Amino acid sequence: MATWYERMAAVPGMHFPGSPGVVREALPEARVRPEVSYGSPMWPTTEGTTSATPASRHVPIEAGGADLVTQVWEALELPGGAMDYHFVLQGAVDRLWSGRRSYPEGLELFEVFALLDLELMEAAPQAVSFDTGPVPESFVHATSVSRLVSLLEREGALEEALSVAQRLARFGQGEDAVARLSEKVGALLQEAAVGGAA
Repeated sequence: MATWYERMAAVPGMHFPGSPGVVREALPEARVRPEVSYGSPMWPTTEGTTSATPASRHVPIEAGGADLVTQVWEALELPGGAMDYHFVLQGAVDRLWSGRRSYPEGLELFEVFALLDLELMEAAPQAVSFDTGPVPESFVHATSVSRLVSLLEREGALEEALSVAQRLARFGQGEDAVARLSEKVGALLQEAAVGGAA
């Protein structure tokens, strides 16, 4: 049976304390539990049952701006699987990036959600893998984190970008960014050392 959690904060290894400003008990689907049918969890809905978890169904496709942020924080407080939370966070990062001109405040949360996604990947690698074994060996491309690395690099936060890229490399992606950023950070350190000696 697929593993599900009451909320993202319940994923073992997560340091995320929970969504800010969300009263979990006030969310109608926070207490929903699945029934097991043929070895798969089926979640009750007003129309019947579905294999889609409450977390995966919570954020509407058309949500944007502040409404998107609210919906994402709520989704992270609902029952779901690690992969559900990954797709909620990655979708939010993609939409906040696309809508950055109309909702510039979203860039701050873009970074928060991308880093949360990376923390989730580190705590539960199955969030970004379709491998069925106990230890995933291949991973899907995490656009949320690679997009954050690119943004940090463009902003000149090279050491932070390198740190994030190094964490991402564990999942078989971002190695090119690690090499490029290592070279840039090394050149800056060398330049600083030469400047300090002068």
